[in-house]
Amino acid sequence: MNFKTRETWNNVAGNQTANPLRQYEPENIAQIIDIIKESEQHHLPVRAIGSSHSWSDVGVTTGFLVKPDKLDKIMPLDAALLKDQVDTSTLFQVESGITIRRLNEELDAKGLALINMGGYDAQTIAGVISTSTHGSGIEFGPLSDFVESLEIVSDGGLVYRIEPTNGITKPAEYKNKFPDRELIQNDDWFNAVVVSMGCMGVIYSLILRVTKKYWLKEVRELATWDQVKQDLKKGDVLKKNRHYEVLVNPHKVDGQHRCLITTRNFSESPKGLPLDKMNRNIFSELLLSIPFVSDIMEFIFKTKPDVAGEVLNKGLEALKDDAYINVSYKVFNIGVANDIPALSSEIGFPLKDHTYIAAVDKFLELVEQHESLGGLYHSAPISLRFVKASDKFLSMMHGYDTCMMEIIMAKDTVGAMEMMYRYESELYKFSGRPHWGQINSLTGSHDLVKSLYPKYDKWMEFYKKLNKNGTFDSPFSKRVGFCKESFVST
Repeated sequence: MNFKTRETWNNVAGNQTANPLRQYEPENIAQIIDIIKESEQHHLPVRAIGSSHSWSDVGVTTGFLVKPDKLDKIMPLDAALLKDQVDTSTLFQVESGITIRRLNEELDAKGLALINMGGYDAQTIAGVISTSTHGSGIEFGPLSDFVESLEIVSDGGLVYRIEPTNGITKPAEYKNKFPDRELIQNDDWFNAVVVSMGCMGVIYSLILRVTKKYWLKEVRELATWDQVKQDLKKGDVLKKNRHYEVLVNPHKVDGQHRCLITTRNFSESPKGLPLDKMNRNIFSELLLSIPFVSDIMEFIFKTKPDVAGEVLNKGLEALKDDAYINVSYKVFNIGVANDIPALSSEIGFPLKDHTYIAAVDKFLELVEQHESLGGLYHSAPISLRFVKASDKFLSMMHGYDTCMMEIIMAKDTVGAMEMMYRYESELYKFSGRPHWGQINSLTGSHDLVKSLYPKYDKWMEFYKKLNKNGTFDSPFSKRVGFCKESFVST
């Protein structure tokens, strides 16, 4: 099949780059198998890249880069392969390279919807699932928890269909139809492979559990961090809202950290609503869509950084909205704010004993130190989102309900990476688990990963089984300590 050489790859943010030997765009599973077999003949690694929206080095390789742009088809669900009691009305099968945006459109056309999603929709479905990407709502785990079955091409070009122990597929029928593939129905296999960051193979397809189409009403209100802390400690706000998240201004203005609280709850299908209720705050959306707004913001933060607090307060005030009602996926997507060039890291903390609140307070303390000691100013609010515990072994939410703190900064903020490194180092002390797809400096040299994840050794069993030739090793997997040495040159 065709491939490209001597072509530089960059992630969307521009902070990761590589010059892989080849870049492939396979169109089917047979071509994925061929790519993996070819790479092993030459002792070269393979890496699937998704849509390149990760800020971390999770997709970097110097070997064969697999881009899934042409693996974006809706697949007909073969009900004959599924057990009789399985409810197929809310099952949806797709190839791994379909974007969340297109998936939403296809689901909507069929009267269906994702159960939950994050605030962005340009990533591929395999990318968000493999890194345990999430939305906000304590009833819901990460998107990886909506997977019922996945097919992955692994070491040696072998194809596995992997499901929980009580999986949806009939073993005999699957074997008859696909004698050259292997069906694995085992909880440990499933919980290891679903969130494996591309380290166990190239995902070809997924069967997702979705839901019937629904509408949401979003409300955005201003508060202070002191008020929000008290509400969170009581716990009612997480229980009474389907979705709850918070933006926090990291700078004090008049002695307070301004917050924007966003809640989303079920709504009836909107009929006869005024235009302003079927759209977010029109003024803020228009402002953010004006070309060069991000350049203007960058200029302000560089030339007059001490006004950061006031500027961010004005931004939060502009986002206030008493009602926005629309179909679910349009409400989840935060809109044009996604287009502002930014860098981001994200760290998850246990909800138990309000550990996450102590972590936020520590972060705010560090922001003050950066201002007073070094004249460094954080250039964006932080986001707090709440996610149900997951069984996936290397999900940031494994084992307990989690608050995910997303630490965002404008791309060219002075001292951005230095500040992020310090935040990360200090926040690990609060049982912090970094998002695999966002900026982090986690290494395996001091066994931190193992200490953060009680099922790490179990995950490693399957990593070694499905990657015994080192085919899926990468700079990322070496950095975090999954592989010390490998049989391939990465």
